[in-house]
Amino acid sequence: MAIQTLRELVQYGVKEHGDLPAYRYKVKKEIKEKTYSEVNRDTMAMSRAVEALGMKGRHVAIIGATSYQWIITYLGVTCSGSVAVPIDAQLPADAVCELLRRADVEMLVYDEIRGDVAVAAKASCPQIQHIVSMQAQEEKDGILSFEQLLKDNAGEYETAIDPEQLCTILFTSGTTGISKGVMLSHRNLAENATCLDMKIPRGNITLTMLPINHVYCLTMDILKAYQVGSVVCINDSIMHLQKNIKLFQPNMILMVPLVIESLYAKLRAAGDAYPKQAVAKMAFGDNLTTICSGGAYLNPDYVEKFAEYGITILQGYGMTECSPVISNNLEWDNRTGSVGKLLPNCEAKIVDDEIWVKGSSVMMGYYKMPDETAQALCDGWLRTGDLGYIDDDQYIYITGRKKNLIILANGENVSPEEIENELGKDDLIKEIIVREKEQVIQAEIFPNYEYAEEAGITDIREKLQEIIDKYNSDAPVYKRVLDLTVRDTEFEKNTSKKIKRY
Repeated sequence: MAIQTLRELVQYGVKEHGDLPAYRYKVKKEIKEKTYSEVNRDTMAMSRAVEALGMKGRHVAIIGATSYQWIITYLGVTCSGSVAVPIDAQLPADAVCELLRRADVEMLVYDEIRGDVAVAAKASCPQIQHIVSMQAQEEKDGILSFEQLLKDNAGEYETAIDPEQLCTILFTSGTTGISKGVMLSHRNLAENATCLDMKIPRGNITLTMLPINHVYCLTMDILKAYQVGSVVCINDSIMHLQKNIKLFQPNMILMVPLVIESLYAKLRAAGDAYPKQAVAKMAFGDNLTTICSGGAYLNPDYVEKFAEYGITILQGYGMTECSPVISNNLEWDNRTGSVGKLLPNCEAKIVDDEIWVKGSSVMMGYYKMPDETAQALCDGWLRTGDLGYIDDDQYIYITGRKKNLIILANGENVSPEEIENELGKDDLIKEIIVREKEQVIQAEIFPNYEYAEEAGITDIREKLQEIIDKYNSDAPVYKRVLDLTVRDTEFEKNTSKKIKRY
C-alpha cells in the first residue's frame, strides 16, 4: 500500500523497524538512543498535547537546531492533522515574528538557544496562544514544558488525515526577494520520501548536517528513514561535524556543495603521505561511503575526486516547491554531469529552455500569495526557474537559472552559471559570481587565499586574469569575461549557504 500521510509513514516505521534505533544523539557527553517504537509513543503524546491545548488543525511553529525534541514536535503536530511551520533558527527575532504573523501561527515551540524569540513573540504576536520550551522542566511564567506535555498526554492517538490536506508551511530562503511560504500536503511529503527505492539497507547509519527547517533534511534525512529503517544520528553543530562523523560512524551524509568543497580541501591538504582511502578513513572514520549532494550545483569534478578516496557522491536536484526532490542519481546508475533521473512520481518537460515539473510532489501553492502562486504553477506544472534539458533516459541536466540569465545588447543570452562552473574548476577560485556590468560580462571572485599561499602565488589578481584569459581564448565572443573584481571577503550567503545575488 502506498504511504500517503506522515502518520502512515510513522506507523510503517513502527511496524517494520519497531525495535531498531531510529535516533542517536548526544546529551552532554552521553549518547542517547530512541527506537522507532519510542518515537511513535512520543509522537502520539505530542499529538494528544496539541489537541488538549485546543491547537488541533491550527498552525504550530518550531524553531531551533536539529534535536530529538524538534523532530517529535514536528511529527506530533503533523500527525494530529495540524500544520507545522518550521522556522530558520538563524533569523533575527523580529524577522521570525514577521513570519509567525504571516503564517497565522497560534502556538510556538522553541529551543532555549532562541529564547529571544519567545520573548519577542510574547510582545508582538498576540495571535500566539501557547509557547512551549523544548528544555524547560516545568511550566513557568506562562511558558509550557515540552517534557511535561509528553508526560501529561501519554497514550494512544489516532485521527483521520486527508492526504491532500495542508501538512506544513516552509519558508524559502531565496537569494533574492521576499521569502514565500510553500504549502506542502501530506501526500507531497510522504510520496516524495518513499517513491524512490534507493536500495538503502535497513540499519544504514546517517548523520544530519543540514538545518532541519530545510525540506531537503526534513524529507531525506528524517522522513525517508521511516521507510528504509535508517539510524539517524543528530549532528549538534556544523562546527563539530568532523568530530561527530568519527563518533557516530555514518554510512551516508546529505551535504550541500559548499561543505563538500571544504571537506575536499581538507583531504587534499593531507598530501600524498598516505594512500587516499586511508586519508578518508582518518578524516571520516571507517564507514562513510556515500554523500548525497543537493541544494545547489556541484561541480562534477568532485564526483571523480571523492571517488579516488573511496566515497561515492550522488548528485540530486530539487526545490522546496517540490517537497523537495525532483531527480536523483543512484549508486548503480550515477551519471556524472547530470543531477539524476526523474523520481517515479514526477514528469518533466522543457518550455522555452525552462524545466517544468508535474507530479504528486508539487506544492499546493504559496501561503496567502495568490499572484506568486499563479506565476509558479500552470495547469499543475511547476515552473522551476531552472534552465536545462532532459535526455532520453529521463536524466536532467541543469545549465542555469532563468532569473539570472544575462541578456546582452546584441540579443545574445548568457547563463552566468555556465561561466561560473567553468572558471570555478580552478583551485584558486573559491567563490565566484558572473553578472553583466555596463554591457560586458564581469566576474567577481573571492580567491582561495590558503591555496594561493600553498602554491606560492604572490600576485593573485594576475593569476586570476590568466585563468580568465585562458577561458576567453576558447569561449565565443559574447561569452567572454571582460571585467574582473577581486574580493577580500566571502560573498554574503543565505542560511542555505547559497550566495546572495543582487
